[in-house]
Amino acid sequence: MHRHHHGHGHDHEHDHDHHHDHDHHPPPHGPGHNHHHSHRAPVQWQTPHQPDGAKEHAVALEPDLDKVEAAFVDGFFQAPDPTSFLRLARIPFEIAAGEANLKLLRVEIDALTDVGSLTPHFGGGTFRYDPLPSNFISRRRRLRFVYFDGASLRALSYAELRDVQTLA
Repeated sequence: MHRHHHGHGHDHEHDHDHHHDHDHHPPPHGPGHNHHHSHRAPVQWQTPHQPDGAKEHAVALEPDLDKVEAAFVDGFFQAPDPTSFLRLARIPFEIAAGEANLKLLRVEIDALTDVGSLTPHFGGGTFRYDPLPSNFISRRRRLRFVYFDGASLRALSYAELRDVQTLA
């Protein structure tokens, strides 16, 4: 008889007339523990602020797109040549949008600071307003690319630009 310790608190005594895989043990932890056997992509728990009137995407198009956008904003402010920076970032100067050709006119970067919150009362007819303490104040920048379509201006977000067809 052979005595083997399987790593789970007790020994097994038995003859070896049958096959045992003594080298394979399932991992003692579940997915999400940052081990090589976890096949899931990392989850981003932060919820980026959406522009007013923006539709929520059911699935994020690109991981950490909000961080890429923030890096663009920082770089754009410091770029000595904004036109070359836009080319480097592959921001289209002209876009085919259905029947219209959009022409890039300006890049808008707004600074926003949330200093209060609204909470609806039961029934939803009225709201309670609360100023936020300093550790809950939210600061962010909103980036928009303003195009002219021949008749009016269209503001597109960085995420929307990722899905457009650039004119050759």
